[in-house]
Amino acid sequence: MLILEALRYTEGDYSLSADLTLAPGRRVAIIGPSGAGKSTLLDLIAGFLAPRAGRLLWQGQGITTTPPDRRPVAMLFQENNLFPHLSLARNLGLALRPGGGRLSTEEAQKVEQALDRVGLGGLSARKPGALSGGQQSRAALARVLLQARPILALDEPFAALGPALKAQMLDLVQEVASELGALVLLVSHDPQDARRFAEETVLVADGVAHAPVETQALFNAPPEALRAYLGQ
Repeated sequence: MLILEALRYTEGDYSLSADLTLAPGRRVAIIGPSGAGKSTLLDLIAGFLAPRAGRLLWQGQGITTTPPDRRPVAMLFQENNLFPHLSLARNLGLALRPGGGRLSTEEAQKVEQALDRVGLGGLSARKPGALSGGQQSRAALARVLLQARPILALDEPFAALGPALKAQMLDLVQEVASELGALVLLVSHDPQDARRFAEETVLVADGVAHAPVETQALFNAPPEALRAYLGQ
């Protein structure tokens, strides 16, 4: 279980609180108005921000002060964070050797297998600039696959893609997460992403990250904050 226990973050006059539990292996959407704190919530979980109060626990172990590189979280950003001067093989190799260096034969094979898994077989020598936006998203997902961490946090990674390609990527994330048994946290501005992808949804509004609710049930009977966000 990922537990956010009486968690509170403040910056100036902005505050966000969360007191909720997320189960391993679940697909969870995080939605809410712009500026409500969806990305802040992910950054707290990943360790890029520190809470003012409360605790984070994963499988019963406290991770509140654990550095990001030692947390059980892999992040996938909208920008993909691929180094433009490195080939795909070297970009993905950083998931196995964060400090760089030559990959072993076994590690190089893992990189090729990850690229094959996301439909980029044979492209390991290409640099990100030679790929389409969809291919770059697939490469970033392949890197996450290599990290093999039990929590996958996605901060609107497919927002720049067209509807059909975004749907394909969400389906691919679902397949990869299922293989890893990972808890997936998907930040999105598009309610349709939540409906398509997420078993549960966390609504972030008015300074609170609310406890997860079964997605269809939430949209069938939306609270006032969600109705306002949806324009209903």
